[in-house]
Amino acid sequence: MLRIVVAVVLLFTLTPAMADDQTMTRTEVEAIIEDFLTRNPEVVIRALEAWERTREEREADAARQAIARYDDDIHHDPDTPWGGDPDGENVIVEFFDYQCGYCRLSAPGLFAVRDTVPGTKVIYKEFPILGEDSLRAAKAALAAREQGLYEPYHQALMLEGEDYTEAGLMALAHAVGLDTGRLSADMNDPAIEAYLERTHQLASAIGINGTPAFIINGDLYPGAIRPGDFETILGIE
Repeated sequence: MLRIVVAVVLLFTLTPAMADDQTMTRTEVEAIIEDFLTRNPEVVIRALEAWERTREEREADAARQAIARYDDDIHHDPDTPWGGDPDGENVIVEFFDYQCGYCRLSAPGLFAVRDTVPGTKVIYKEFPILGEDSLRAAKAALAAREQGLYEPYHQALMLEGEDYTEAGLMALAHAVGLDTGRLSADMNDPAIEAYLERTHQLASAIGINGTPAFIINGDLYPGAIRPGDFETILGIE
């Protein structure tokens, strides 16, 4: 960023001056720069805006390349829960943590798109990064697959869950019809721990270090997405 600002300043100020005087002192150069910045702050603002656009474009391009490289792990991992249309052309992948407020903010809109927009598939990447309670909740959700109730439990955890202690998780599990004894035992399956480790490695490879993070039709969207914005991203009127 600093290099761009300096380059702009030099381009507009120093080149003409140096053409007339090749013996300018450092103090004189600094005075010219300070004067130019004072009189033309919009030039610096434009330079910073251009730098930010370039940075964002480079990051987006790097993310797209990583997503393409790890396409099978992202979209076709048989251990990853999913919902909606199995053959949907619109594919939304979410990396999330149940204790993440922005994940919970995004949840109603995501579930609405899953349930109301034909041809939409949602892939749920459990990505617990906010401590032991998050890890416990993720294990419980993944264990619920063994009873065929991952989605109802996941949705309850995201929309209703506030207590992620063992007791809180079991109370909510009972409310959605899970056998809590079996769920508690299944949470200790080493395969769940291995899956969560793979997901963390995948997120790191893609450049995801926070929640939520969405991959929508091959593009990365870090941060919360509000209700209604999913349709805009998918190009749905």
